Amino acid sequence: MRSAVIVNPVKVPDRDVLHRTIVDALTAAGWPEPMWLETTVGDPGSGQARQAVRDGAELVFACGGDGTVMSCVTVLAGTDIALAVLPAGISNLLAASLGLTGDVAAGIEVVLQGGRRRIDVGCVGEQSFAVMAGMGFDVQMLVATNDDTASKPVGWLAWFAGAVRHLRDRPMRIRLILDDRLSFNRRPCAVIVGNAGRLRGGMRLLDDAPPEDGLLDVTVLSPRTLGHWLSPGWAVLRRKEVVPCMETFTASRVEIRSNRVQPRQLDGDPIESGKQLLVTVRPQALLLCVPCPTTDPGVATAGGDPSAIQHRVHRVDKRM
Repeated sequence: MRSAVIVNPVKVPDRDVLHRTIVDALTAAGWPEPMWLETTVGDPGSGQARQAVRDGAELVFACGGDGTVMSCVTVLAGTDIALAVLPAGISNLLAASLGLTGDVAAGIEVVLQGGRRRIDVGCVGEQSFAVMAGMGFDVQMLVATNDDTASKPVGWLAWFAGAVRHLRDRPMRIRLILDDRLSFNRRPCAVIVGNAGRLRGGMRLLDDAPPEDGLLDVTVLSPRTLGHWLSPGWAVLRRKEVVPCMETFTASRVEIRSNRVQPRQLDGDPIESGKQLLVTVRPQALLLCVPCPTTDPGVATAGGDPSAIQHRVHRVDKRM
């Protein structure tokens, strides 16, 4: 199988070791030597992924952070070219959802075992994402946890610390429109539109987010005080069915309109701030290399009616 490695050199401490590890493993499996394409400051991976497609790659290794993986997802969505994630540096959101670590050898073994799955991708303009998009202060939380502590078992503590730093931020005033049929107003701190639900540090936010059902899961977070944050944080950590200060919905088209400019992110990578976030879904558009057999709940097979809107209100604190 012809393959290409798209690597962010900034994220890799020793490119020679990485190159040798990948080439040796693929050669031992009878694969030809892969193409080697490095990202640049001006291009985090889109141009390299397009070159890999032009040059006949059947599989692309994305070795970098969230930006590199998202760039590859955008280019490969809608093709039959498989994407393999080799997280470099801090584990990115897609790697976390797959249960992958920064062990390159383990990541290559996942590829060689042959596990493949088609998953949905979310779209915001011309960009695509595999895990989640967000609007509001979740962007600051993700940035705040983008360090070594976030990839450790206690990474949720860093995530919570990031939340505490922004407790005094004004909530947004938004209108949330689902599939052009359901529309309502809210005053949340953040809205997250997800395709899979595991954050850094193993924390799950969207447990009911099967990534191949043609639907997007929407989480509206509305805590106002430290006590409000403690309650949903503890409930999410313990995977409780009832989560205070949080509402969830599902739809295939999600539009968020804010009264003022808000920070936004795709797969943990900040994008240009704006007053609107329009998210659509491309069902089963991405061929992804996954552990075989797949037992992780975050990538479990599940069905769903893409035309249906489901509303699951966990609980809204009436004091807010």
